[in-house]
Amino acid sequence: MRVALVMGTSAGGTGRHVHDIVSGLVGAGHDVVVLAPAGELDQFAYAATGAATVELAVSDRPHPVRDAQALAVLRRVCGGADVVHAHGARVGALATAALVGQAVPLVVTLHNASPGGGLSGRIHAVLERVVARGSDLVLGVSADIVQTQRRLGARRAELAVIAAPPPAAVGRDRWAVRRDLGIDPRTMLLVTVARLAPQKDLDLLVDAVAEMLERHDIDVVAAVAGGGPDKERLQARIDDKRVPVRLLGHRSDVADLIAAADAVVSTARWEGQPVGLQEALHAGAAIVATDAGGTGAVVGDAAILVPVGDVASMARALTDVLLHGAVRDDLRSRAIARGGELPTSADALEAALTAYRSVL
Repeated sequence: MRVALVMGTSAGGTGRHVHDIVSGLVGAGHDVVVLAPAGELDQFAYAATGAATVELAVSDRPHPVRDAQALAVLRRVCGGADVVHAHGARVGALATAALVGQAVPLVVTLHNASPGGGLSGRIHAVLERVVARGSDLVLGVSADIVQTQRRLGARRAELAVIAAPPPAAVGRDRWAVRRDLGIDPRTMLLVTVARLAPQKDLDLLVDAVAEMLERHDIDVVAAVAGGGPDKERLQARIDDKRVPVRLLGHRSDVADLIAAADAVVSTARWEGQPVGLQEALHAGAAIVATDAGGTGAVVGDAAILVPVGDVASMARALTDVLLHGAVRDDLRSRAIARGGELPTSADALEAALTAYRSVL
């Protein structure tokens, strides 16, 4: 089978998923070409898998000249494929336009929901409609994306199968991690792995910790691993509320932090299939998370889920986990079991092949 995989700029998760599929397809003897921006081709080393690569000069924002050039490249390269698989609304819409008049089926995987209001939200809504009307099959990383595509008239819309990362190696025990962070061994540790950006709603973490400590005398530190544009604003909020929340910045020892945590916390407004929570499941962590996007589908019954943006509910859930060892132990047992059920690279490859065969 001749397969063309198309992607635009990626924060990481999309590129790793595409790499999984490309590696599997090439290993199974299929003829694969990857079209992506030069930075993504280098970062994810697609050529090393044995796939052909073609630079696609697209960015995350519309650009008339570059987009016209990208359309020409897509028409030339994808016209000879048996199936085209685009990842993301923007390149999905471009692929839809490029394949007009060509008898080449198109599968599009949508990895993100709408960013909301404003110009970016309006542009995304247009791209979603183009994808829904022009694709043979749309795969969404969460049920809400699938429902949106069906509402917009997609011929077929189904859940995507994304491989979870394999269990990460832990380099230090929990006591060494706490010592390195300057945290007393008796202090409870909450860990959040998130980009410091609006989608992750880390204000909710700060406010929930503040409300919890107004009601209960708990010796706790919340540590956030990740960088991003909200750092200064969040730090000011932390300072104003005088809460024990630490912004650690980008970390290379996320697996160690998760293993050292009394609980792992996600406060996101939306998630697809969150890698950080998948890592927490593999580690057997007690998890408290907002019921955002695909989070519930990923964690199953192995987490306490609270409504998005609900400070009081988050504060109660954190209190319950921190004050009751039996709750933590139960969540850890459930996490280990759930971690063993997460999809693998082989599952993702088989799902992709099933999708391709269904549109041929």
